[in-house]
Amino acid sequence: MIGLSPAAMAGHVETLKSTIDIQQQADNAAYYSQQKIDGLTEETDKMLRDYRRTLRQIDSLKVYNEQLDKLVLSQQNELTALQQQMRDIDTTQRDIVPLMLKMVEVIVQFVALDLPFLPTERQQRIAALTTLMDRADVSLAEKYRRILEAYQVETEYGRTIEAYQDELTIDNRQRTVDVLRIGRLGLYYLTLDQQQAGVWQAGQWQPLATTEIANIQQALKVAKKQSPPDLLVLPLDTTGVMKK
Repeated sequence: MIGLSPAAMAGHVETLKSTIDIQQQADNAAYYSQQKIDGLTEETDKMLRDYRRTLRQIDSLKVYNEQLDKLVLSQQNELTALQQQMRDIDTTQRDIVPLMLKMVEVIVQFVALDLPFLPTERQQRIAALTTLMDRADVSLAEKYRRILEAYQVETEYGRTIEAYQDELTIDNRQRTVDVLRIGRLGLYYLTLDQQQAGVWQAGQWQPLATTEIANIQQALKVAKKQSPPDLLVLPLDTTGVMKK
């Protein structure tokens, strides 16, 4: 066995120590490098997650914006439709207002030519319609409804009988009388003392014979619902000549 001098042994030990130190430094460097790599990997993963989350948000925003675009387009279409409706309404108003005025004029003429029953009530209705047509705060629909209502009332007069009291000038005297209306076929009166009766004939009141008073009395009872409906025998003015 070859022996080594103490100096040689010391050199070998020093060399071994240096080698170990270098290896330790290499291991430490590798450890720190791995730590940095791990840190970078974690940071990269986080950045990737953030990126993917951002992409999802972008996709959501795209969907939202697409829906918003559809909503805006729908509102624009609705606005266009409303504007067209307003133009149509303006056109309708221009067309319907003259028609309604003509309808009121027809009622005025009709009442003027009709039997003179309920004159105050009917004239007030016409006056109310005329005033209504000039009011800007009343809708066209309400005006039209009121006109149709007036037409309906006038139409009903032709299908009903009615009794009411009124003031008439008889023999140059103002008298309170019972007025009898039979549809639009005949208009009669009977004084409250039951002594005089008359009929509207040829545009004026004409007296009736006393023999007709009983028939007028019976017809008034039927109109007042004081007697059941029955055959009424009354004089009628059909051709300008009073007939029975």
